[in-house]
Amino acid sequence: MISWWVALRAFFWSALFVGIVAVYMPMRYFALAPSRAWVATPAGIVGLLGIGAGILVMSACVTEFATRGRGTPAPMDPPRQLVVRGPYRVVRNPMYLGMVLVLLGELSLSFSLGFAGYIAGWFACIHLLVVLYEEPTLRRKFGAEYERYTKEVGRWLPSFRRRSRSR
Repeated sequence: MISWWVALRAFFWSALFVGIVAVYMPMRYFALAPSRAWVATPAGIVGLLGIGAGILVMSACVTEFATRGRGTPAPMDPPRQLVVRGPYRVVRNPMYLGMVLVLLGELSLSFSLGFAGYIAGWFACIHLLVVLYEEPTLRRKFGAEYERYTKEVGRWLPSFRRRSRSR
């Protein structure tokens, strides 16, 4: 059973992450505001599908962090248990990949070279955060359990093969 306090914290940190990265920054610095006419194009439909898929992936991640991990996706309020279920069964960083889907969907809705650069720069920063901070922190906190997980599940590329040990 999930506590209401964990759920509230998980929702807050996730909304803040999505709000800053996918709403505030694109609108403030790239003036992204897709027109209704653009949404009806094939690129617009692909964009909406990308945004929807990204939101679903991120929602599943937040749910797993709150219910199984008893924490949030935020580094300052991390899960208490290693989360290896749901989207985390196929890729180690699905929350970030869900955000990439949202950002690429937005890019498809209102193409901007500057915004494409923002996405590339954001992903480069996230990659460094994962490699230099998150992974070493998880290794220290969860030890052999996390090491085994890293050998079975890719950092960025999904793997749909069966894991040797499930939770």
